Amino acid sequence: MIRKIAVLGAGTMGMGVAESFAMYGLDVHLWTSKSAETIKQKIAQDLQILVEEAFITAEQLQATIDNVKVFSDQKAAVIDRDYVIENVPENLKIKQDTFHNLDSWCPEHTIFASNTTTLPLSKMMELVGEKRRERMMICHWFNPPAIMPIVELSFYGNTSEAVYKEVEQLFKKIKKQTVKVLKEVPGMVAARIQQGIAREAFSLIEQGVAAPEDVDKALKFGPAFRYATTGQMEVADFGGLDIWLIAGDNLLKVMDNSQCGNPLMRQKVKEGKLGIKTGEGFYQYKAEEIPAIRKKFAQRLIHQLKASQYYVVD
Repeated sequence: MIRKIAVLGAGTMGMGVAESFAMYGLDVHLWTSKSAETIKQKIAQDLQILVEEAFITAEQLQATIDNVKVFSDQKAAVIDRDYVIENVPENLKIKQDTFHNLDSWCPEHTIFASNTTTLPLSKMMELVGEKRRERMMICHWFNPPAIMPIVELSFYGNTSEAVYKEVEQLFKKIKKQTVKVLKEVPGMVAARIQQGIAREAFSLIEQGVAAPEDVDKALKFGPAFRYATTGQMEVADFGGLDIWLIAGDNLLKVMDNSQCGNPLMRQKVKEGKLGIKTGEGFYQYKAEEIPAIRKKFAQRLIHQLKASQYYVVD
């Protein structure tokens, strides 16, 4: 059973991963160059909204902080751990070297995981021993990790069903919904679905079919309204596969099938309009209003997380 966790890296994703494990009582070592005081303050800041929304109590917040121990020495952080997940920069060599070091430091039973979004597991594990490769997987989280309930788990043939089940049980313990990914493909599952939706949404705006706010409204109160509780296969079954087939034959031929990012979005990036972090993207954000906008965004996700717990069947 996995009891001792190590998280490598304390950026946006690493911090959220550490918080998620610690929030459910697990013993977490967090490797970072940041001070323990800074980390504790960041956890308190990140999770305060969960207290305000009555998702956790103030006592649970303090327990979460207490469950995280900060390390500046990577070897010391991982040497007695059952499960180590890296959130180091998205660079193949850095990840290969990280796993190579972990292989020499960690016990034989330790399971290694990567939170990569783009890099193949087969490449990342090239510098570790054959036996360790049987205990390596991708465990891909979504941002913000402490709120988003999905984690994608690779099952590409290098690990046994027993190892997979051990990791799956770990994520069930922290109330995550897991997606079992059977084939090594770029983007795994959820990100590919998301990009398919984004491609058509951006294209509709570029063509002048509708303004950004109306495209968003069409998604939020149309397909996404159902998708929050009902998967695509269920939607198709309830609507009738014959109807969906006709719609596909009629619409897909006239929809965007571009193989790269949308030109409109590329132009915005060129102009430095990157979204809320620069004050403008598809929408404009006044600097003084950004903290409140970010908080409202997190609140919406928390409300959806609460609602999802009523219909999820384990």
